[in-house]
Amino acid sequence: MKLLRLAGFALALAFTALISGCSDSGEDAAVARPNPVHFDSGDECHVCGMAITRFPGPKGEAITARDEQVLKFCSTRDMFSWLLQPENVNRDHTLYVHDMAETEWEKPADTTLIDAREAFYVVGAERTGAMGPTLASFAEASAAEVFAAEFGGQVVSFSDITLDHLGSHHDHDHDHEHDHDHGHGVTH
Repeated sequence: MKLLRLAGFALALAFTALISGCSDSGEDAAVARPNPVHFDSGDECHVCGMAITRFPGPKGEAITARDEQVLKFCSTRDMFSWLLQPENVNRDHTLYVHDMAETEWEKPADTTLIDAREAFYVVGAERTGAMGPTLASFAEASAAEVFAAEFGGQVVSFSDITLDHLGSHHDHDHDHEHDHDHGHGVTH
């Protein structure tokens, strides 16, 4: 009887270890994000079709969680224009943008790609990207504030960006009821 109880205890312990091992790896898989992908000279913007590397300013990319498809954008403005559409806003994407405090505006280095959801953005600055006005992206709020002091604009966190921040230049196929001013101080 003792042997049977001991075997049962060992089996329960093994089962518990197996379950906790599975849940740990499941948590790791949920936390694991794909790495950023470099921009190549032949890459075209998912929104406008322009050659991405031929233009200045920060770029963006979205990597889908389901199939790790990489969507690349010639500007952060185009990335947000795509991301904020109703069919994309609630999807699970890993997003990257350039940290403009660590790279040149004219030719951003892919080694400076950062998590777009953690970044700070300057909207309404005089510096332009591939499609004209863009959102300058930074890893640190202080770097974004320095940029805004020099080039104008307002510092905004990822979660506060709306279609209104993209100005009158954003895609015309979205619902125009979003075109009213929310008091963000951005000139359209």
